[in-house]
Amino acid sequence: MADLNRYRVEYVRQVLETETGELSVLETDVLRSMRDHELLASNVQKEYETHHTLAEKVADDLATFGGSWKFILVFGLFIVGWILFNLVTVRRAPDPHPFILLNLVLSCLAALQSPIIMMSQNRQEARDRLRAESDCKVNLKAELEIRHLHEKLDHLLRKQSQRLFEIQQIQLELMRDLTGAPRSGAEPMTVGGTSR
Repeated sequence: MADLNRYRVEYVRQVLETETGELSVLETDVLRSMRDHELLASNVQKEYETHHTLAEKVADDLATFGGSWKFILVFGLFIVGWILFNLVTVRRAPDPHPFILLNLVLSCLAALQSPIIMMSQNRQEARDRLRAESDCKVNLKAELEIRHLHEKLDHLLRKQSQRLFEIQQIQLELMRDLTGAPRSGAEPMTVGGTSR
C-alpha cells in the first residue's frame, strides 16, 4: 500500500510539473498532504482568531459597532440631545448655536473611526486571503484525486474489456465445439457452396 501511495504521489508531482513548470508552495503542500493522507480542509476563521492581539480585537469590535444601526441611533440621539441641551440652556450654554464643540467632537470621531475601520478591513482581507488559499489547496487536491480515480477507472475498464473479449472468445469456441462448426482459421466459411 505504501508503494502504491508513493507511486501515486510521484505521478501527481509529474503531472503538476508538466502542467505548471515548477511546483509552488501550495502545490507542494497538496502533495505532502496526499503522501501523508492528511485532510486539507480546516476552519480558517478559528485558526485566524487564535493569532490576533488585543488591539486587533478591539479594532474589530469598534468597527463592528461603528458600522451598525445601533451606533447610528445612539449617536443620532446624542447629537439631538446635545443640540437641545444647548438650545434650552439660554444662559451660559456650553456650546452655543453654531455648535463649534459638537463639530470638533464629530471631526475627532471621524478621524479616529476611519483608521479603526481600515485596520479591521485589513484583517478581514488577510482572513479572506487565508480562506482562499485553503480553498485552492482543497480544490487542487480534489482535482488531482478525481483525475487519479479516472485513470484507475480507465485502467479497470480496459482490463474488464480485455477479460470480456477473452470470455467471448471462449464462449465462441465452446459454441463451435457444440455445433461442430470449424474453428476460426481452420477452414474458410462457405455460404451456399461458395467459399468466402
